[in-house]
Amino acid sequence: MHSPAFAGLFLFTALLAAQDPFEIHVYEYETLKPYQFTFETHLNYIAIGTRRFDGTLAPTQDQFHTTFELTAGLTSYASIGFMQLNAVRPGNSFEYAGWRVLPHFYAPRSWRLPLELGLVAEFSFQKTVYEENSRRVEIRPILEKSAGKWQADFNPVFERALHGPSTRDGWSFEPAARIGYEASKRITPSLEYYSAVGPRFHQLLPGADWKITDDLVWSFGIGLGLTATEPRLVVKSRFEFSFGKK
Repeated sequence: MHSPAFAGLFLFTALLAAQDPFEIHVYEYETLKPYQFTFETHLNYIAIGTRRFDGTLAPTQDQFHTTFELTAGLTSYASIGFMQLNAVRPGNSFEYAGWRVLPHFYAPRSWRLPLELGLVAEFSFQKTVYEENSRRVEIRPILEKSAGKWQADFNPVFERALHGPSTRDGWSFEPAARIGYEASKRITPSLEYYSAVGPRFHQLLPGADWKITDDLVWSFGIGLGLTATEPRLVVKSRFEFSFGKK
């Protein structure tokens, strides 16, 4: 793909382009073989957020979130993931916040499609102090295109509440996008964009992936809010360790 088209893809996502405080991550086309696993730890801190309760939702200012995620390969193009969510609020100790299950599906490269395609469904069960809806489902398509050292990913995310005050609101649209450049075999600077349609939310997140070893990657970045909607400043970090059958 030529650079003008590549830039066009990113600008398109930016015009649309959601963020989850427990998992600030644009999904890429990442397949696992049977008996291959990844273990991820997400560490996110909200430096500038809300300062008052909103219904059952606690203020997000100075919240720290820790998520543990294990994903296992089932076939060459299907895997299953499980998340365990934790959080720390000012004046409170480390506490359990919920759990999620995530089936992953990917279109085989042998289909020779113009884009790498995948789909991740997420079924979430959370405490209402962190999300007003105790149960929800998310459908996250993955569209990926590479050109030389460049890679672009787009997640047009659709989400709806299954139990809680937003159940009658139907589906919401929360797209996210990422563009990365492989500066070296170990370092890939990136720019991510998160947004939500409805209550306007736009956030730009510059960062990088550091491939510490062949099996361990550290992703980090700082999210800067572009609208008055909170959170306005978020620090994210993610460690991904791969293990199992090669």
